[in-house]
Amino acid sequence: MIFETHAHYDDKQFDEDRDAVIRAVHESGVHPIVNIGASLVSTKTTLELAHKYDFVYAAVGVHPDEVEELNDETFMWLCEQAKDERCVAIGEIGLDYYWHDSKEHKELQKFWFAKQLELARNVKLPVIIHSREAAADTMQVLKENHGEELPGIIHCYSYSKEMALEYVRMGYYIGVGGVVTFKNAKRLVETVEEVPMERIVLETDCPYLAPDPHRGTRNDSRNISYVIEKIAQIKGLTSEEVEKRAEENAYRLFSKIMLE
Repeated sequence: MIFETHAHYDDKQFDEDRDAVIRAVHESGVHPIVNIGASLVSTKTTLELAHKYDFVYAAVGVHPDEVEELNDETFMWLCEQAKDERCVAIGEIGLDYYWHDSKEHKELQKFWFAKQLELARNVKLPVIIHSREAAADTMQVLKENHGEELPGIIHCYSYSKEMALEYVRMGYYIGVGGVVTFKNAKRLVETVEEVPMERIVLETDCPYLAPDPHRGTRNDSRNISYVIEKIAQIKGLTSEEVEKRAEENAYRLFSKIMLE
């Protein structure tokens, strides 16, 4: 059984065949699935999926690209969604300076990142952290807000192996997906070599970031097998060992999900 820790099945790319894909993924042996909110709208649609399928769970949160939609009123609504019985994490939250590099927007991102970390602490749920082109500030915000007290995943990890090990020391898991199979993924391969298997979880970020040999196509959780194979190759383990240990890690982190 493969535990998928990061999917976006509410994305519009699945509008024409969503139910068929989700059921095919389940039949292939991928479950549970944590579907991830990234905005107020996708938090709502993520929770709807989690209530429709008993093997799908929700993470609620607002991605750094969408923080302009947050204010006192909408944040209060988000806090209420975090209390839903199908919600198992707060995310994806964090910092992304790739598209927004103005000082004003960076400060706005940091403010709402800290507020959502506080929400996770209040509802006692793990966090799923997105960080792009913002390595130092992400670490700073986490340390300023006692991030070591919060369990969580550094999603789609893209920084140095040294920083990954610092996150591991803080208690975080490293999310590894299709990028690890890319030919230009040397830095991520080095990270997977260094990070203990006990701190790696599997993800796809589907419909995005399909692994080789399907790079550039719509991704879904059935492609996670390619990620497992690559990790096994890097770590000198069998695919079965990687699958089992990553599953154990995910259940340890998402403690609200009962063992299926």
